[in-house]
Amino acid sequence: MASVLLTHSYHLPYDPKQVRKMQPYTPIGTLYAATALRDHGITVAVFDTMLLEPEVAFADALRRHRPKIVVVYEDDFNFLSKMCLTRMRDVAWSIAAAARETGAIVIVHGSDSTDDPDLFLGRGFDYVLCGEAEQVLVTLCSSILGGTEAPPLDGVMTNSKQGHRGQGRERLARNSAWAQLARPARELIDLEPYRAAWQEAHGYFSTNMVSSRGCPFQCNWCAKPISGNRFHLRAAASVAEEMRSLKDVGVEHIWFGDDIFALNRHWVQVFAAQVVKQDARLPFKVQSRADLMHEDTVEHLKASGCAEVWMGVESGAQTILDAMDKNLRLETVVIARERLRAAGIRACFFLQLGYPGEGWEELQKTVAFVRKTRPDDVGISFSYPLPGTVFYNRVQAQLGAKRNWADSDDLCIMFQATYTTEFYRAVRDAIHAEVDSWKARSEGSHVVADVDALWRAVETSEAASRCEQPFVFTDSANAAGVVHILPLDQLAGSREA
Repeated sequence: MASVLLTHSYHLPYDPKQVRKMQPYTPIGTLYAATALRDHGITVAVFDTMLLEPEVAFADALRRHRPKIVVVYEDDFNFLSKMCLTRMRDVAWSIAAAARETGAIVIVHGSDSTDDPDLFLGRGFDYVLCGEAEQVLVTLCSSILGGTEAPPLDGVMTNSKQGHRGQGRERLARNSAWAQLARPARELIDLEPYRAAWQEAHGYFSTNMVSSRGCPFQCNWCAKPISGNRFHLRAAASVAEEMRSLKDVGVEHIWFGDDIFALNRHWVQVFAAQVVKQDARLPFKVQSRADLMHEDTVEHLKASGCAEVWMGVESGAQTILDAMDKNLRLETVVIARERLRAAGIRACFFLQLGYPGEGWEELQKTVAFVRKTRPDDVGISFSYPLPGTVFYNRVQAQLGAKRNWADSDDLCIMFQATYTTEFYRAVRDAIHAEVDSWKARSEGSHVVADVDALWRAVETSEAASRCEQPFVFTDSANAAGVVHILPLDQLAGSREA
């Protein structure tokens, strides 16, 4: 039995794209909440069926634990949770309904509920926790379990006869002590299904951890409803110690779920030294920015085991980066890519299609930039307006009834972009196929996709026919086997090359 049953609403079977990838990671934000509760003497259990459909098993968990409080505490470190997917809403509301039938108090925390507390209060939740909520959760649960009224708390929304109580989004909860919390309570979940899934799909076991929370940069499309522009950084020695503990239980690879890794150059240096000192070295991948890839930073990342860096490049057109308030120069990306290549670290790009102002010329620049820099991999998304962002405010009047993606493969344009969803999907598929073809050639494998055919689909689309300077396909390839796509006035020269 447990006084508090924690769970989350993101489950792999409801996201076909992620099932295909089969890279399941533990709900580490949920586990941090469990740590906070347990450290204050509250008995807690975690219901985590990441790899199974949750409905039947959750009913069993309710019978087994008979909790007084059920908390749907989303993983703030999982970019999929931050996407506010409607499939996750459905699961959260189903959990709330099942919990209320047992008489439990039901609490929710996450990006989606922080954005729209009324929506979740209207679907059966007693409390919505907005912002950085671990300490608020402890205070609220302690009051409920002790039979006392909770004091006024920033970031808490609830229904009452007098209407809403609490400050909600006007005064988000802020947990300045997050970085001092003990390790996330992984022992409350079963790691073996994760291990088995990774071993079967990839031949090794990867799990996740974090060294920081939040990001101080202010890209105007990036929704940050939990931490805003705040940034918390754990002690380097503590992070290395956690890596060593995971290594000791057979973990072979780490995914750092930080929004931004290597923000503090000195921290990276100390971290590398601690990893070596504690014999904690494991290959790992991170998310960061190109302008943080200083020479010494790359050296320390390599020394600590970093194998892969994902950078938010977004576009190959400087005008689009400037419109995004990205505060990044493309020449900096080129330098970062070369530094990582020289260090033997995979350099991967996040790209974004459809941002306002991106036309045919800007798309061509993005394709050209990818071909010039040859990233080791790319992740391509479409501009997605989420509440609380400058981008959302710019396009809000254009939005219709659909304002969220159903799952991570729902990539669709919900505002008045230059082109259609179908066209952007064709561009995405062609870029992915071309990058995959480079990887296949470098590994001596056969190219599995017909790259030429995918680019022809882009160029013969209705969108292409409306462009003043359309792409023109040519099957002439350079020595590296890269297909060229050039404006019409350059086509003759390409064929002669």
